[in-house]
Parts: sequence; C-alpha cells; structure tokens
Amino acid sequence: MPKLKTNRSARKRFRVTKSGLLKKRSAKRGHILGKKTRKSKRHLRKNSYVSSADAKKMRRLLPYG
Repeated sequence: MPKLKTNRSARKRFRVTKSGLLKKRSAKRGHILGKKTRKSKRHLRKNSYVSSADAKKMRRLLPYG
C-alpha cells in the first residue's frame, strides 16, 4: 500500500494532542480586532478543539493522527 500524503493546509491548522483530540486556533482573531472588546480578544487567545462531529473528517486529512 502506498504512503498517504498529508493535506498540507490541514497540517498547518491542526495538531493532535496526546489524548487524541484535534487542537485548532480560535476563529475570529485574524483581523478587524479594533472593534472587538478587550475581554473577547482575551478569550480568543485560548486554543479550542475540533468538535467530535468534524474530527473524523479532519483525521482523514492527517494520516499520522
């Protein structure tokens, strides 16, 4: 069986934790941050996890995970 190629865009966006969850960057923190409150920006600093409904699709893009 040939080696599976990793989807490079998924590789940059997701990391697999030791417990097997997929970690991702919080949404809505790329630009236009001036109108967001200090509190909301502080909460966006934390990473979030991919939902279990989407995790199966994302794992298909990451053959090592």
